[in-house]
Amino acid sequence: MKKILAFAGSGRKHSYNFAAVKVAAEGAREAGADVTVIDMSEYADIPIFTEDLEAQQGMPEKAKALKELLKSHDAFLISSPEYNSGYSALFKNVIDWASRKEEGEKPLEAFKGKYAALLAASPGGLGGIRVLVPVRLLLSNIGVNVLGDQLAISNVGDLVDENHEMSDEATMKKLHKLGQQLVDFTKA
Repeated sequence: MKKILAFAGSGRKHSYNFAAVKVAAEGAREAGADVTVIDMSEYADIPIFTEDLEAQQGMPEKAKALKELLKSHDAFLISSPEYNSGYSALFKNVIDWASRKEEGEKPLEAFKGKYAALLAASPGGLGGIRVLVPVRLLLSNIGVNVLGDQLAISNVGDLVDENHEMSDEATMKKLHKLGQQLVDFTKA
């Protein structure tokens, strides 16, 4: 059984991207994957990566715990908010820490040869589509095999309920399909 780690690159409470990735995770579960969903707000207090900090203090415990989660999964379901046409500082920071080679590890062990499916959700009309290009580039550069299909959800504020959960059936169907496609992609 494939293990998939699902998360949003947002640390915002009631994140649209977190709501979306949870639904995509359901689709992956339905396709037979073992899925772990994590809330990135739990990692928002990891210090910004610098080599000086790493040399002085080593890898922070939370960064190490997240890296171990990444290493223990075969694939990732990632929903990214779009900040000025790019990804969040939180997302980049956890990638930077997790990419650091520690003693006894292969380079990029948390990422190399893994699989990922990408999505974005935004209250705007473009649905976060512009962020998917830099996320794809970043992940590809560190050895992740990124699924060709992706999903950008526009006007997402109209698609969630008062509990900040995805409620639009058509959108939920698309998200389930993306999660299922990731499971199929990992079998290829």
